[in-house]
Amino acid sequence: MSVIRFTKMQGLGNDYIYVNVMECPISNPEQFSIRWSDRRKGIGSDGLIMIGKSKVADFSMRIFNADGSEARMCGNGARCVGKFLHDKGLTDKTEIRLETLSGIKVLKLHLASDGTVDMVTVNMGQGLPLKVNHGSGTLVGETLNVGEGPTVCSAIDMGNPHLVMFVKDAEKSRVSEVGPFMEHHKMFPDRANIEFAQVIDRKHIRMRVWERGSGITFACGTGACATAVASAMQGYTDADGCDVIMDGGTLNVKWDPQTKEVLMTGAAEFVFDGTVTE
Repeated sequence: MSVIRFTKMQGLGNDYIYVNVMECPISNPEQFSIRWSDRRKGIGSDGLIMIGKSKVADFSMRIFNADGSEARMCGNGARCVGKFLHDKGLTDKTEIRLETLSGIKVLKLHLASDGTVDMVTVNMGQGLPLKVNHGSGTLVGETLNVGEGPTVCSAIDMGNPHLVMFVKDAEKSRVSEVGPFMEHHKMFPDRANIEFAQVIDRKHIRMRVWERGSGITFACGTGACATAVASAMQGYTDADGCDVIMDGGTLNVKWDPQTKEVLMTGAAEFVFDGTVTE
């Protein structure tokens, strides 16, 4: 039996259990993520994030969804890792290189007057068309019938797979029905995260999300980035800054059409600390 210390954190309501595995190693993260994420019998979360050492960056991050599957990247999770590392004294840097399964991400920490991390900007890497089992191999700005009627869709690669569907009314979208159907669509051999995006104006998008492996969540950082990229590609919103409004809050996303790099800025918050005995 061993005692594992954890921290519950959330970014816009996208909540994870964070464990410093440099201090508390975990041998079965898939099983623990399933058990601990249970909101009735466990701690309750969208999954488990392990913070560890890295040979190629300052630290590393591994992400396990609530169903035990491993995710390549999570923007909300990455911001929370930045706050965890700084505010718990693991680093005094305000720019952190973080190793993930989708590459090294650079976190820029914005400090509040009390010296703690208030906001985090994450260089999410490139936002590009996703390779899919459809037509020419990509899907950008095509109108499909995906259960919401004829819908303009774009498949975007943010280090993980996304399908952004531009809908008339995000509030009325059938996220719980269309989301799981499209997540497992044959176009996506590795499944996909599904975004339901309503363009409000050139600076604002209302978005709801069905996350691969977790279902409906309050927010998705990579999903917000994919949505802003897809919208900018279509000329719906401005690439130099767009607010993506989700159930849990708002992220600001910038996309450079030349370099394809995406910058995402948003909050990260502690919820509570605890221990579990395994």
